[in-house]
Amino acid sequence: MSSVFITCAVTGSGDTVGKSDRVPYTPEAIADDCIAAAKAGAAVVHIHVRDPETGAPSREVEYYAEVVDRIRASDVDPVINLTAGMGGDVTFGSVESPLPLAEAGTDMVGASERLDHVRKILPEICTIDCGSMNFGEGDYVMTNTPSILAEMARQIQELGVRPEIEVFDTGHLWQAKSLVEQGLIADPVMVQLCMGIPWGAPPDLNTFMAMVNNIPENWTFSAFSIGRKQLEYVALAAIAGGNVRVGLEDNLYLDRGQLATNRDLVERAVDILSSMNFDIMTSAEVREKMQLTSHG
Repeated sequence: MSSVFITCAVTGSGDTVGKSDRVPYTPEAIADDCIAAAKAGAAVVHIHVRDPETGAPSREVEYYAEVVDRIRASDVDPVINLTAGMGGDVTFGSVESPLPLAEAGTDMVGASERLDHVRKILPEICTIDCGSMNFGEGDYVMTNTPSILAEMARQIQELGVRPEIEVFDTGHLWQAKSLVEQGLIADPVMVQLCMGIPWGAPPDLNTFMAMVNNIPENWTFSAFSIGRKQLEYVALAAIAGGNVRVGLEDNLYLDRGQLATNRDLVERAVDILSSMNFDIMTSAEVREKMQLTSHG
C-alpha cells in the first residue's frame, strides 16, 4: 500500500466569501477550520488570511499570527503551510489605458515584505508561486519575476522553512528546476501542481501527466484541480504517485448543489483514498519524510 498525505487549503484569497457561508474569513474561523480538517485526516493545512470585517484577502501579519497561535494551542498538530503568494498582484487599468495600474486588485510589494509573516511565525512550510500568468478574466496578472522569486527562495532557505513550489503551468516547473539548480531550494523538494486555473495548465489528463512526467524522481509532489474536478484529482494525484489537496480555496461543493465545509472535503478525500487502499499519512510522518523543522 502506498502512503499519501492530504493538504487542506482552507480559505484562499479568491472571491468566494460571498458565494458560500462555509468559507472562513476571521482568524478564529480559519483556525477552527484548520483544526477540524486536521481531525478529519489532513496532515497539512495551507493558510491564507482575510480581513475579518469584509472577507477581502489580506497580508496582515497579526491575522496570520492569531490563526497559527490558535492551531498550535489546540489538541491537534498539523503541519503549518503559509501562503507567500500575496503581494504579487497586478491589475492593469483598462484595455486602452493599461497604465496607470488599477488600485483595486493591485498589491505589488518586494520579496522581503512578502515574507514578513513567514519571518515572524516560522511555519514549517511556505509557498512560492513559481511564475507569472494571466489569472482568470479581466486585467489581473499574477506577477512573480525571476529575480523576486530567487530572492524569496534565498530568504526562505535562510529561515529554515521548507518552500512548497506552486506550479501553475509547464514553464513554472522549468523555472522551479532552475531555482533548485542554483542551490536556492534544497532537498527534499516539494512541488504542488495547480491545475485548471485559467489560464494556466488545463486539468485534462494529458497535460497533467506531461507535468508529472517532468517532475524529477526525487521530488515530492501534490496536485489538485479547482472546481468540480477537485475530488477527481484526489484519485488522479494518488494514482500518479503524488499527494492530494482539497479545501474551500479551490472548490466550494461536495456534490452538485451541496455546499461543502473543509471538514467535508477532507473526509471525502479520506474515503476516496481509503477505498483505493492508500494509507493516509499523519503530520508526524510528513515531517519526517520532508525533513521539516518545527519552530512552534
